[in-house]
Amino acid sequence: MSGLRPQALVLDFGGVVTRTLFETHALTEQALGLEPGTLDWRGPFDPASDALWRSMQADEISERDYWKTRTREVGRLVGEDWQDMSTFVQRARGADPQAVVRPEAERAIRIAHTAGIKLAILSNELDLFYGKSFRERLPLLALFETIVDATYTKILKPDTRAYAIVGEALQLPLNACVFVDDQKRNVDGAVAAGMPTVHFDVARPAQSYAEALGHFGLTLS
Repeated sequence: MSGLRPQALVLDFGGVVTRTLFETHALTEQALGLEPGTLDWRGPFDPASDALWRSMQADEISERDYWKTRTREVGRLVGEDWQDMSTFVQRARGADPQAVVRPEAERAIRIAHTAGIKLAILSNELDLFYGKSFRERLPLLALFETIVDATYTKILKPDTRAYAIVGEALQLPLNACVFVDDQKRNVDGAVAAGMPTVHFDVARPAQSYAEALGHFGLTLS
């Protein structure tokens, strides 16, 4: 970082700000009227039992391909033909977006905002997966300076142009922006773009947010 003090915190959305769909299987089963334990794919929480997840991690399929397959599978379980991820998310998570926000995320975001740190979201599929109305019903997002969503830009992480877009939106050099993502390929893309990074561990969210805030001399309290 050449001694430059970070000035912005750039977060991925799904998995970083919100809990993953892997973590909320019980809520999904309840919402959809499925028997407990019906959804047995666990992604990063149990890669050995999720061959499709391993294929994604090996770059054999994209993250979008992974969720397209899961969306269709779950739709079939309820006797419907689901073609888009937003149907899955909205049916699984109901009308209360706040219920799936990580408490650690809310705390860290508010700490950073209070400290004068600029906040940004850099997502590959925020509105594609969650639907346009989701962000409007999540007051926390009002604290963010900018939201860059590849649903519209069509430039997906880890393409270095995706990170450049968020730097331009923040009017900051990328080495002044700390990037946080749960996918290693996206973290690697940010490193290539010149950003300080945190590889978010979905199993240890408090630890990851503490690491992110540490770049700014802040603590998760």
